[in-house]
Amino acid sequence: MSESAPSPDSVAARIEALREEIRAHDVQYYTDAQPTISDKKYDQLMEELLALEAEHPDLITDDSPTQRVGGEPIDGFVHVRHTVPMLSIDNTYDEAQLREFDSRITKLLEGEAYSYVADPKIDGVAISLRYERGKLILAATRGDGLTGDDVTHTAKTIRNIPLNLSGDDIPEVLEIRGEACWPWKAFNKFNAQREAVGEPQFANPRNATAGTLKQLDPRNVQGRGLSFIAHGFGVIEPMSAKSYSELLDQFKAWGIPVSDYWTPCQDIDAVIDHVNKWSEKRLELPYETDGMVIKIDRFSQREALGSTSRYPRWLIAYKYEAQQAETVLLGVDFQVGKLGTITPRAVMEPVQLSGTTVQHASLHNFDQIERLDIRIGDTVIVQKAGEIIPQVVSVVTEKRPKGAKRIAPPETCPVCDGQAVRDEGGVYVRCINPSCPAQIKERLIYFVGRNQMDIEGAGQIVIETLVEQGLVHTFADLYRLSEETLFPLKMNDRSLGEKNATKLLQRIEKSKNQPLSRVLAALNIRHVGGTSAELLAEHFGSMEAISDACQKPVLEDESLFDMGEDAQQNKSNAGEQLLEIDGIGPEIAASLCQFFTSDSGRKTWHALRDAGVNTTQPKRESSGESPLAKHTIVVTGTLDRFTRSEIQARIKSLGGKVSSSVSKKTDFVLVGESPGSKAEKATKLGVPLLDEATFIEQFGK
Repeated sequence: MSESAPSPDSVAARIEALREEIRAHDVQYYTDAQPTISDKKYDQLMEELLALEAEHPDLITDDSPTQRVGGEPIDGFVHVRHTVPMLSIDNTYDEAQLREFDSRITKLLEGEAYSYVADPKIDGVAISLRYERGKLILAATRGDGLTGDDVTHTAKTIRNIPLNLSGDDIPEVLEIRGEACWPWKAFNKFNAQREAVGEPQFANPRNATAGTLKQLDPRNVQGRGLSFIAHGFGVIEPMSAKSYSELLDQFKAWGIPVSDYWTPCQDIDAVIDHVNKWSEKRLELPYETDGMVIKIDRFSQREALGSTSRYPRWLIAYKYEAQQAETVLLGVDFQVGKLGTITPRAVMEPVQLSGTTVQHASLHNFDQIERLDIRIGDTVIVQKAGEIIPQVVSVVTEKRPKGAKRIAPPETCPVCDGQAVRDEGGVYVRCINPSCPAQIKERLIYFVGRNQMDIEGAGQIVIETLVEQGLVHTFADLYRLSEETLFPLKMNDRSLGEKNATKLLQRIEKSKNQPLSRVLAALNIRHVGGTSAELLAEHFGSMEAISDACQKPVLEDESLFDMGEDAQQNKSNAGEQLLEIDGIGPEIAASLCQFFTSDSGRKTWHALRDAGVNTTQPKRESSGESPLAKHTIVVTGTLDRFTRSEIQARIKSLGGKVSSSVSKKTDFVLVGESPGSKAEKATKLGVPLLDEATFIEQFGK
């Protein structure tokens, strides 16, 4: 007699029991970092659940642990309005300003006793999680603070974000604010995997986290190892906690990940002592931090203190200065860029800096070497710009050894031994050999980059290998690659492999559909960047029309990629039609004409066209009625709501023109955080400054 099938009720009960057990283990592993079972046992539980759900698809629910990675990408992002605005945090870099902040608190609270909570400021991406009846229904980015993007599909892939809350007394509505971040261990592991297959490495965890959350296909996020840490809230109904410290305990009881490093501080002296102690200690944390957030603990006092239009009055972020270290300059090597620019790079005794070992640092150019009076053997001060890029900032001249050797610009290219010349009136030394292998590699790496042809998988190692093996010499050669040439491609004693080769060929094929502006920017014409390429593409509509506007006598330099000598001397050759475009000046026009009138330039874009690459784009319609028509705007600093490319696209869609430099013709400068010299120049010229909130208010989101 055969064994009877289990009843539907028993199957449903088993499925629910498995889900509860897996959720509990997820909290222990991803939130508490205290797993109680082996990976093998966990996998067995998940496999059993997957099998039961496959047999009974009617029992699958959205909050099942098996549904963390959806099967299909979404079409685009939906904008959602935050129930409670996600405001920015005011920053300070010095103890005196912390005491001023404390004095304001004392005055506003009229002598009432208060205390603080201090917590490391995670350098991640702010998101809001909304739970209803304990179930995650929405995850949204901060956006402009009022409106963000729905990223629920990618947030669900973050394993320590609970899909269902556990514990008792869970509010009907609970909005949790926190940081999505990429812990160093997982970030470095993923970068190593990308390097192994020849894909470009991510520069830093924060930017990589932002890009990951904005993936349309959640399957691309699986395995990256992002994490989430709660640090605030929006709406909580009903609210039972009276203080932030009490709420953090509740969060933890409900399975919500919180920081292990928050600390109560009874007064400002305790706060200052704490931030000083953590200046070095923070570098040992598993994720990137750039400061310490100081908050009033009691919620009633927060409410009494209120907010300005931009910042809550009850908290402040103490930002740590970029860490510096002292080391010895052992030598200088020279790197050759896509335009032949030879850049000096310091080789130093290894030193610990911001949690990593640094042995190389930027010296920028040879004028910088002269200004610093830096010599081989010098003791130097190095720091990380934005805690990412190491650079030499000064020399400890009193420690200079006898016989310290001056650093001279090279007379020949360090790669091809071709002639190296200094720009007339400039600060750069360039290799002028158009066939220099280093330049060819760099131009191709630029061509396939994200803001140009966006060929993912064609990273530095892949391009270098293709050039070294003689498979690619020009842009168009990329479109002649085949399975036969790519499958056996060896990189660092490893084959690219059939799977990666197939993906790369698919992405190369897809890049043929990029608009003219991207193709034009990718050609690496000197002085022609993304903004000017878009202006040209929208005005002319085709590569052929741009070429027709540039028809002048062929110039001597016919480098396939480089524009050779300074285009300044060829301004008389610039096509008049180019100069009619607002934003295209004589220097850009001269470079364009030098490219399009040269035999090599024609061969370059004709070869791309013949390979099937798109060379057209719809012309831009008149924007006379648009809100920013005839306005020239400069953007500077870091914005909260927009990336640089997004705000530029927004300005253009409103009829405005984006410029890279401030002049008397600039109508206003849109400023974000750390705006720099452009804002200062605007103030001197009397050009109005506009912050992001005002821009959004006047011109819409």
